[in-house]
Amino acid sequence: MGKHAVVIIDMLNDFISPEGALCCPNGEKIVPALQELIEFSRENDIQIIFVQEAHRKNDADFRVRPIHAIKGTWGSDFIPSLTPQIDKGDYIVQKRRHSAFSYTDMDLFLREEGIDTVVVTGVWTNVCVRSTASDAMYHTYKVMCISDCCASKDEDMHVSGLRDIGIFGEVLTLEEYKARNTVVRG
Repeated sequence: MGKHAVVIIDMLNDFISPEGALCCPNGEKIVPALQELIEFSRENDIQIIFVQEAHRKNDADFRVRPIHAIKGTWGSDFIPSLTPQIDKGDYIVQKRRHSAFSYTDMDLFLREEGIDTVVVTGVWTNVCVRSTASDAMYHTYKVMCISDCCASKDEDMHVSGLRDIGIFGEVLTLEEYKARNTVVRG
């Protein structure tokens, strides 16, 4: 099976709340599935990594996208229904670019923990999820994507992101992932 890390990308106020600067219209729909995945991961000793976009005030990203997810603001905060629990071993990676690997300690953390498989979830399937999945592959990790734990603005964008990830990774539903990764306890 290998050692997995479930990576929950950008489930933040600015991406999920209707008042958010870059609201992903379908983002709220995946919250129950992500909650189920988190519970499953904890029960099966799978590392959970929450990725948090946390820009500086004058970030270069704002040259091409609206101002969003400024570090320390409401927009960059995790939504209340998906808050990391550090006391349960959750890890937080803050990023300023699309990929959770770009200029962060993601790769260092995964290697220190002996993780060989990155399981991507979150928003936007066709942007940050796909970018993180690509970089995971470039860093020689196995890549999985849980299709019903990801969302984009519309179905076309979502399917496009999944199709791209499927070229180099495995795309599964939450039920398929759970069926293959349940730890049998004696």
